[in-house]
Amino acid sequence: QVQLVESGGGLVQAGGSLRLSCAASGTMFAIGWFRAAPGNQRELVATIRNDGSTNYADSVKGRFTISRDNAKNTVYLQMNSLKPEDTAVYYCWTYYRQNYWGQGTQVTVSS
Repeated sequence: QVQLVESGGGLVQAGGSLRLSCAASGTMFAIGWFRAAPGNQRELVATIRNDGSTNYADSVKGRFTISRDNAKNTVYLQMNSLKPEDTAVYYCWTYYRQNYWGQGTQVTVSS
């Protein structure tokens, strides 16, 4: 059983920055972030593998950076140049024999 605990969401003005953190209870494998805006399905934001390779949604490339600290079993999402359309609940995700999800953290970007 893997537990994921997110932190770092909040309210920010357009153009601002936030950093999300996700602490995993066990060894991390591939891990990342998804988001769900009101009325929309959950979508991939960014993932990072054990070897450090990353994958980003086109909508966040050049603005968001995912990183991991394996010693702390923690993954981060640095979000810069935030836009109102980035407003969503952000979920931490990992996979080990099954998908695991965090409880979600709200990010609201005001115009």
